[in-house]
Amino acid sequence: MYTLLLQAQQGGSMMPMILMMVAIFAIMWLFMIRPQQKKQKEIRAFQNALTEGTKVVTGGGVYGTVKRVDLEKNIVEVEIARGTVINVDKNYVFADIASQMQSQTK
Repeated sequence: MYTLLLQAQQGGSMMPMILMMVAIFAIMWLFMIRPQQKKQKEIRAFQNALTEGTKVVTGGGVYGTVKRVDLEKNIVEVEIARGTVINVDKNYVFADIASQMQSQTK
């Protein structure tokens, strides 16, 4: 009888541990993974909607204005200074938050 009680206690202790692990994963997904996926979706939508004249920041931190978008080669021509144009992979072009904030305050 005593051994049955010990086995029942040992077997019963696994369920709360499994529930705890599931709860931790759910919290991580809710607070870390889901917001990151949402942000990635917004970035992809911005990159797919790039047009001439859009102010952007490259992945290297260079600010500029989009001059041309080549969808075949997946390249964006960005003017970083008057007369200076660089080619950047479309996946490394992000929204210029500073210019967006200025336009919202006006």
